[in-house]
Amino acid sequence: MSGGWVFVCGPSGAGKDSVMNWAIKQLGGRHGIVFSKRLITREQHQGSDHEQVSPQQFSKLMQTGALAWHWQAHGFHYGISAQYATQVAAGRVVVVNGSREHCQHLQGHPQVRILHITSAAQMLAERLRQRGRDSPHEVNLRLARNAQFASWQADYTLVNQGELAQAGLEFVNYLSTVCFN
Repeated sequence: MSGGWVFVCGPSGAGKDSVMNWAIKQLGGRHGIVFSKRLITREQHQGSDHEQVSPQQFSKLMQTGALAWHWQAHGFHYGISAQYATQVAAGRVVVVNGSREHCQHLQGHPQVRILHITSAAQMLAERLRQRGRDSPHEVNLRLARNAQFASWQADYTLVNQGELAQAGLEFVNYLSTVCFN
């Protein structure tokens, strides 16, 4: 098997983090699948799935070629360390928690697959309200942003509207069968 990248993206409230965390637990460090840790110019909170870097550190990482991938979203810089490219070169599948905007530009790349996790608009709205991080106005802005991705096609779409285990298992099955040729 040749290695490659699986970028996971989707709207806020779709449950990307929950599905990915479920899969990580189920896969138990399976040798052929690696979950990357993002470098972000955003404050790190308890339970964060990223390492915080300053804008200056991020700029230096970009200038020195220390990032395999980088993008901007929601006013922050995101990056994936070049160390993960070594994993891909060794034949592993590296999973990246990505951004839809960045993923749009990756379509057709031979070593990249894009997995889109989504839910119905009503469910996204309810999850965002329950999360409590955004004001009602910010929730509406996040939901309105989804329209710009309405015609966009990923390599695989996972609809997360039922039990977490159901979506998690579908994600694990996808990772187990993804092929890069």
